[in-house]
Amino acid sequence: MNATTPELNSHNKEEFPPMHTAEHLLNGEIARRYGCGRAFSAHIERRKSKLDYHLPAPLSDSELRDLEAYINAIVAEDVEVTESFITQQEARERFDMSRLPDDASPTVRVVSVGNYDSCLCAGRHVGRTSEIGTFRITSSRWQDGVQRIVFKLDNQ
Repeated sequence: MNATTPELNSHNKEEFPPMHTAEHLLNGEIARRYGCGRAFSAHIERRKSKLDYHLPAPLSDSELRDLEAYINAIVAEDVEVTESFITQQEARERFDMSRLPDDASPTVRVVSVGNYDSCLCAGRHVGRTSEIGTFRITSSRWQDGVQRIVFKLDNQ
């Protein structure tokens, strides 16, 4: 590893950058609002995506529409998406490390969407939120303490 190119693990996914970036925003906001942490299960695809959260009660239609409006406001704000590199030791002080593989490199990548979300991530993202398109929650289901949110992007 040299001073400008950190040594990172390879990444085997090819996420659709607009959808993956939208997922970061939704994940971060749900974790903040409801204290449930980021999604414990995620399926991110170009056409539609879904996230699952442990919540004690279902989100109301009003809460879902408010989340949708929140994401779309950040999209309209055209916020920059950046990456930085830190050591695992530094990351332990700031992030949940439970999903980091045992053989993870000593250096990890942090993806930040302005001041709205920061998390460890090896995937692909847009450069600015205006590249996401219109975010729309298409369905939601709560069962046995699990809230599933299905969303898509229009204009993509």
